[in-house]
Amino acid sequence: MKTLNLTSGFTPFQNIYEEIEGQSFLFSGGEVHIKLKDNASEVLITSRLNNSDDIMKLLLAVDALRRSGTKNISAFIPYLPYARQDRVMVGGEPLSIKVMCNILNTCNFDKVYIFDVHSEVSLALLNNVELITNDSLVKQVVANHTDYLLISPDAGALKKIYKVAQAVGYTDDIVLCNKVRDVSNGKIKQITVDQDDLGGKHCFIIDDICDGGATFIGVAKELKQRNAGKVSLIVSHGIFSHGETGLAECLDHIYTTDSIKDSSSDLITCLPLGELVTLSK
Repeated sequence: MKTLNLTSGFTPFQNIYEEIEGQSFLFSGGEVHIKLKDNASEVLITSRLNNSDDIMKLLLAVDALRRSGTKNISAFIPYLPYARQDRVMVGGEPLSIKVMCNILNTCNFDKVYIFDVHSEVSLALLNNVELITNDSLVKQVVANHTDYLLISPDAGALKKIYKVAQAVGYTDDIVLCNKVRDVSNGKIKQITVDQDDLGGKHCFIIDDICDGGATFIGVAKELKQRNAGKVSLIVSHGIFSHGETGLAECLDHIYTTDSIKDSSSDLITCLPLGELVTLSK
């Protein structure tokens, strides 16, 4: 097997598989184009699908490989676009995740590897998908800690966090948080925590995505009012659309992966997925 890495600087399995060389550029009309210098009978494509050009580049790469004689093509797409848009909220909106999965299904991948996907709806819509959990990420972060608490930031994260706790051998109580939103504007107006005294322990909030970070900022504030020690965030996909300033005021540290971008800073440790993930055959 060889790999075709479509995102510049993102080569998660470079020490395992030989890489297919290629180049991409834009035509004068703005169209994405790709040209491969090699091929193989079996290829793993890796890509961060951060915009529409990335999606188009993936489709073109699959076509180029098929035309070059490649028989088996798999894809490692760590962050699945539109996984959060998994329902139609009001009339006139699309079911975006179905559109995204329909596009990927046209590629007829042998396997599509996804890391810690936001919604299980994606798994039902995407053919030949294999979900990679965030267990290895959490294990690496908490490996050197013995007295800590796992925090579920809201009801959406609750189902996953019990599985993570089992995977890392965590036996203490999981701290459950919940949030109430103002239905008129969508803003968080209250966050509840099910424990009053956290005993000065290091608290690790675990979730799949950090976008603007309002939930985590609110949760961290509430935890520190309840005698938390350090408060850290373990999040699989770091978007950080509002920057680090607000997060740095409330969180002691953030641990994430390079699924979307390389985000390391004084506040953020970005762990390479190539060191966390092992793909099944």
